[in-house]
Amino acid sequence: MNDILAPAQRSRLRIALVAPPQEPVPPPGYGGTERVVGALVDELVARGHDVTLFASGDSTAGASRLVPTVPRALRPAGQVPDPWGGYLVATATSVLRRAGEFDVIHSHLEWASLLMARATRVPVVATFHGRLDLPFAADAFTAAPRGLVAISRSQAAAHPNLPWAGVVHNGLDLSGAPFDERSGEDLCFVGRIAPEKGIVDAIEVARLSGRRLRIAAKVGRMPEERAYYDDVFIPATRTADVELLGELSGEDRDRLLAGSYATLMPGKWPEPFGLVAIESLACGTPILARPSGALPEIIRDGVDGFFAEDATSLA
Repeated sequence: MNDILAPAQRSRLRIALVAPPQEPVPPPGYGGTERVVGALVDELVARGHDVTLFASGDSTAGASRLVPTVPRALRPAGQVPDPWGGYLVATATSVLRRAGEFDVIHSHLEWASLLMARATRVPVVATFHGRLDLPFAADAFTAAPRGLVAISRSQAAAHPNLPWAGVVHNGLDLSGAPFDERSGEDLCFVGRIAPEKGIVDAIEVARLSGRRLRIAAKVGRMPEERAYYDDVFIPATRTADVELLGELSGEDRDRLLAGSYATLMPGKWPEPFGLVAIESLACGTPILARPSGALPEIIRDGVDGFFAEDATSLA
């Protein structure tokens, strides 16, 4: 019997999954990175691995054990993420103290992952979730360690000469996504109320098409985010039929997507991936978007939705 079990025992890895402390894992409302980490926890545990999750103390993912990096996730607790870098370095330090307990560390701490990889002999997989076309990026990637993972070809293209271990598109468990072949009449927008997400353009698409726009989105707490909400977003909502839903739970968000005529993603920024896109498609709802960032890797123009360069064409 021991000989039979030995291969399975050897394949069981001790894995550290490291999430930023901004949201719990998984987040009850808005969240991107933390939702992906939660899905990884569930699948790795289901496959028999020993998973230690470094995340906020209010995380509920079913890891083998949770190491709290902050008592409560920062944003739900009302903390503005500044100095954001300090929290990430503190999280990385917590992982490094226990690095010898793991066979592999999978970090989702963005740039702090590079420091962690250079500070330990334990293999570090560093998945980047944000944009990489930043002024300091070239210096940060000097003598880049192995194990770098991009979440789209578009994201990796910002630094094509890096020793990328691979491109791994974000994944979620979409088995419970509601699906209805009968679409509603309303458009929807899911995400953040921020200029790069194209929320004002989404409102213009709704106005031009004569459809109601239902918005499920979070409002940031940074001063510039509040100013954009008050001075730009709210005035724009008065020009069209708009319903503000705030942040929704996962089930409510899925029902919104499934019951909509189309999901709007008109942002101009280089979207590193776009979880809303795969969620919308899983619910059978097409996407209207600008062909920016990774979206052309997810959406087939004319099949899953449509691409256009401006609000008028999207409408």
